[in-house]
Amino acid sequence: MAELTRTIKYEADRVPGFGREVMSVPGCEALESCIQCGTCSGVCPLSIYMDYSPRQVMALTRADFKNEVLRSHTIWLCASCYSCTVECPRQIRITDIMYELKQRAIKEEIYPKKFTIPVLAKEFYKMAHSQGRVTENILATLMFLKTNWLAAMGQWKLGLGLLLRGRFSLKMESIKRKDELNRMLTTVDNLSIDSLTDGRSAPKKGSH
Repeated sequence: MAELTRTIKYEADRVPGFGREVMSVPGCEALESCIQCGTCSGVCPLSIYMDYSPRQVMALTRADFKNEVLRSHTIWLCASCYSCTVECPRQIRITDIMYELKQRAIKEEIYPKKFTIPVLAKEFYKMAHSQGRVTENILATLMFLKTNWLAAMGQWKLGLGLLLRGRFSLKMESIKRKDELNRMLTTVDNLSIDSLTDGRSAPKKGSH
């Protein structure tokens, strides 16, 4: 007998305040005016591969269904083509909202496990943050090891050929004065966190 999977969302599944947090980020404010017309889903070239359509992601985000959104494959399949943003009749910057959801999923580590795209994004950020440069071959190796190491074994001939030709360096690329870069990136990260806090708690100018 086939096992039934629940698809109905209950009030208890919500994470109150999640939608407001996303909408407090610059570029994501217009989500509140979404009319659920479905234009974004209709123009998205990858919507047929998504577990939730872009329209559904907008609705779930606004309704505080944090776990469903951040664990979905949809936000990682977004190709950043901006078709949805261009065609949205309410001028919602849907692509920017997708970026914000990706960043939250990475930060909270609740993205789909063993899914290539978020692992690649996270390792890219860590390498750029610590070294100031991205060593592509090491990045690709880390991605394979953390997602599907058997696939890496299937590429051994290509890797060996690149190594023999000097195109596959085992040395991590880096920049000088990495500490200064690290301080700048840390400052930007802290400003992003502060802007979220201010957007939720600080009164608007001119309010009494």
